[in-house]
Amino acid sequence: MRASITVADLFCGAGGLSVGLCAAGLRTTFAADQFAAAVQSYKLNFDHEASPTTVNWDTDLPSVDIIAGGPPCQGFSSAGRRSPNDARNSLVAVFAHLVARHRPRAFLFENVEGFLTGDAGRWVLDLLDPLVRAGYCIHLRKINAAHYGVPQHRKRVIAIGGLGWDPGFPPLTHRAMGMPGSQAVGHGLPRCPTVAEALAELPSARPRVLGRGDLIDHDFHVPEGVDLTRIQSLLPGQTMKDLPEHLWHETYRRRAHRRVMDGTPTERRGGAPAGLRRLAGDQPSKAITSGATSEFVHPTEDRTLTLRECARLQTFSDEYRFVGTLNEKALLIGNAVPPRLGKVLGLHLKQGISNGANAADKPGLKSFVVTNAQAMSPALRRTAAMVEERYLQAAPPQLSIFAQMD
Repeated sequence: MRASITVADLFCGAGGLSVGLCAAGLRTTFAADQFAAAVQSYKLNFDHEASPTTVNWDTDLPSVDIIAGGPPCQGFSSAGRRSPNDARNSLVAVFAHLVARHRPRAFLFENVEGFLTGDAGRWVLDLLDPLVRAGYCIHLRKINAAHYGVPQHRKRVIAIGGLGWDPGFPPLTHRAMGMPGSQAVGHGLPRCPTVAEALAELPSARPRVLGRGDLIDHDFHVPEGVDLTRIQSLLPGQTMKDLPEHLWHETYRRRAHRRVMDGTPTERRGGAPAGLRRLAGDQPSKAITSGATSEFVHPTEDRTLTLRECARLQTFSDEYRFVGTLNEKALLIGNAVPPRLGKVLGLHLKQGISNGANAADKPGLKSFVVTNAQAMSPALRRTAAMVEERYLQAAPPQLSIFAQMD
């Protein structure tokens, strides 16, 4: 086994992926992000610094074994407006270009599920085309982080590639419950942690007006008036739609009856979001986003989550520090790769590089798993058809777009 497998972490954010990869025994030697709060947070938690660099087509990287990263998702996240013309969308192609140019032994790509359908599926081709031409064997799958031990239903797209060798894909480690389809895979595996288990033994949260308590970022805005009434009216698992209409937020009311055409709610197209949700303590959390501290209600207390509770649900340790305003910290936590997921991915790549990276395999897309069922949205079906025609027509049946993940 190699004494040290090195990583470049592009678009590193606050460092969630690096935390996981380091826990797996890999060594990050280069990290970069253009968001000042991210760079400062990374610096505070690591003995190496993140570069305040805008990653672009001409970025020079050190020689590393793995290039990892998740290009910013604001242009195609289903949590916000989808904008095909957003310049940040091109960072997917930039990531692929940098991997193809520097030719590390492996790469690791992470992004939101909206990546699969954005720009009519062409973002997927922006990622795959340069990397297949460069000689990589690639597995691209939509996963739920709960199936890897994260106490949160967090759907993400993961692509793993090996230069001239097949890295395979990490097997599931946990079964999950509490979301449609989550129980279709992972049979016989340990149950993933629940919200109550993830938040256990935290000290009491402190009202923000009283100042800092026993734990940094473990305070909350005290709800009053109609906000308190809304929160008190929610039972575990309930959302805004379960409240009487006179308690709905006005923004929720405007969107409540609009149809969702492709799974992406926006002000111009789509249905209402949850608006406000009380988490169920006996299930994994819903996906932690930058809005979790204003939208997610504690399972048993009449208040929204603290930043530290969000970080716990993202599997950060209580010692991990975030820099910035409250909104910037919420963004850093919500955008992060859960360290526990990063560790699973890191261990898988570590084993592959140590044991199989010298094997000779024909480059190409080895698996493309975007669903565990036969049903797909029209937008996702279009992407799947494009990918199947381009890469999988001659592939064996087990490489189908409907391949099971367990």
